[in-house]
Amino acid sequence: MNKEMHMLTTRAAYLLILLAAGCGSHAQDAKTKYAAMAPLEQYLMERDAEIALARTAAPEAISKDASVLILTRAGYQTAVEGKNGFVCIVSRSWMSPPDSPEFWNPKLRGPLCYNPPAARSIFPIERKRTLWAIAGNSKDQIMQEVKTAFANKDLPAPEPGAMSYMMSKEAYLTDRGDHNVAHLMFYTPPLEGAEWGADLPNSPVMLVDKFTAAQPLNVFIVPVGKWSDGTPAPLM
Repeated sequence: MNKEMHMLTTRAAYLLILLAAGCGSHAQDAKTKYAAMAPLEQYLMERDAEIALARTAAPEAISKDASVLILTRAGYQTAVEGKNGFVCIVSRSWMSPPDSPEFWNPKLRGPLCYNPPAARSIFPIERKRTLWAIAGNSKDQIMQEVKTAFANKDLPAPEPGAMSYMMSKEAYLTDRGDHNVAHLMFYTPPLEGAEWGADLPNSPVMLVDKFTAAQPLNVFIVPVGKWSDGTPAPLM
């Protein structure tokens, strides 16, 4: 992987909503700072502010007719009923990979909009992980619950065409400085990144979440170069 692709991957790798693990002194500091879940209040938002933030994930033509769910003490609850099959939410830190030092960072906010296939087959993973986090499970317990749920077919495989929008300039994905990139995410059954040309020189496609024993799916991201409001977004 060339230097430019590595830099972009580091900044954009928040998925399954997918936050890349930090490195060096930042990772060590974060690991200590976010060793366990903070009080739930720190992860919650004011209702209208969360609705507005969730809608920034996708262009208005999509988000204005989407359902919007907000985080409550009982998990994600519908705040706005949509009519186009899309579901917009604000992801929290426990959707990070288990090796992320910011897995419990209460400041993280990842607006995203699932398309209908992803709303049916990917959002259930997010909803379950959120409930397990709220219930007080540790990171290891959450990942074991995910593994068991897939093994028992309590969670679905990704549907064909499942994808989501993460084009919000207001996202906060890590404590590391320059952290955000506007991108689309595509969810697939386990396959090799080469089948998408991922992580090759000058390829815009990155495989940021690979098949694991816990989650049998891959997540590819493609930077899009503009925010949801149409203004230019950095690609690096």
